[in-house]
Amino acid sequence: MSHYLIYFNQQWVGDHDPEWFAERGPLANAVVNDMKDAGVLVFAAGVDEDDDAAATADATSGTPVITAGPYAPTEQRIGGLTIIDVADDDTAREWAGRVAEACGWPQEVRRVV
Repeated sequence: MSHYLIYFNQQWVGDHDPEWFAERGPLANAVVNDMKDAGVLVFAAGVDEDDDAAATADATSGTPVITAGPYAPTEQRIGGLTIIDVADDDTAREWAGRVAEACGWPQEVRRVV
């Protein structure tokens, strides 16, 4: 078995009204429950969008320096992630497809090495 990361950038979500999001939540929760039932779910969560809540740890100077805020201003931010433990790439891609369908926006899937 291998771990895979399924994730999306917040900018991939698009603009939707609150009712649309309310409809997606149960669909996404159902896929997560299916992952639990299949024994493949390691972890799933959304990421806080507030840049003021972020912190950066940088040790490139030889000493760790912790600063408030994101590492660098960027257009793309991780919006959520799921880690699964499955047998192969095809299975990971199937789960990513189910997450994408339930959420209503693209997901990227990569093997964790």
